[in-house]
Amino acid sequence: MASSDQTPLQFSPSSTTISAKVHPLVIFNICDCYVRRPDQAERIIGTLLGSVLRDGSVDIRNSYAVPHSESQDQVALDIDYHHNMLSSHQKVNPKEVIVGWFSTGFGVSGGSALIQEFYSRETSNPIHLTVDTGFQNGETSIKGFVSVHLSLGDQPLAAQFQEIPLDLSMVEAERVGFDMLKTTAVDKLPNDLEGMEASMRRLLALIDDVHKYVDDVVEGRLPQDNKTGRFIADTVATIPKLSPQAFDKLVNDGLQDQLLLLYLASLTRTQLSFAEKLNTAAQIL
Repeated sequence: MASSDQTPLQFSPSSTTISAKVHPLVIFNICDCYVRRPDQAERIIGTLLGSVLRDGSVDIRNSYAVPHSESQDQVALDIDYHHNMLSSHQKVNPKEVIVGWFSTGFGVSGGSALIQEFYSRETSNPIHLTVDTGFQNGETSIKGFVSVHLSLGDQPLAAQFQEIPLDLSMVEAERVGFDMLKTTAVDKLPNDLEGMEASMRRLLALIDDVHKYVDDVVEGRLPQDNKTGRFIADTVATIPKLSPQAFDKLVNDGLQDQLLLLYLASLTRTQLSFAEKLNTAAQIL
């Protein structure tokens, strides 16, 4: 039999394993742009700004929408608008560079490969971030992808999107705002006490989950995980040892300080209002 040379199909990974950290401002900005989108637009597309950290992870800190039009087989971006917005952002923060692009919707769509190809010329190994703005059942889906090229020898054939780990970390104030964003109808924004109450309820729920997990491991219903156990032990070790009386005094002192600040702010507001009315009356007389 005559031997024949066979060229195997090969995946060409863009780099080693990549992870990304997304700041809440990016999600808020994407949702705001989606609400303000043109009536005929089904989704929005935009640019992600940030930096690449020393460990290779990508820190996504900012974003802006880019006008576009798309059909079944083509996508047209306003490149001049994209470059003007990038120049304006870099005048404020020159350390922020293009790290990828975003789109609203669930997962990768048909025209994503064309847009990924454009951003591949803007930066190496761009990240594609998808945000589901439907908030079905009060939840949202935020995913990140990178493209992996399928080639036959030296001839590229197609690009495949692979999901990467995302870290959406936020402080408690941002968490309260993000929870309000997921609610489709809001009567009013929560005040400080209502936000603290919601945070305490969430904290108690998390403590109950940890307590149930520890009981299940001790009883043998779940396999033990040394990494999780060390993490729980380190967390518990950071809690200061206070007696119930000392803890109550600490909370009451902090609450009294907050009430005093509210009283002083209200008093200042009243004095300014009186001064404005007296000034108006003096001008009339």
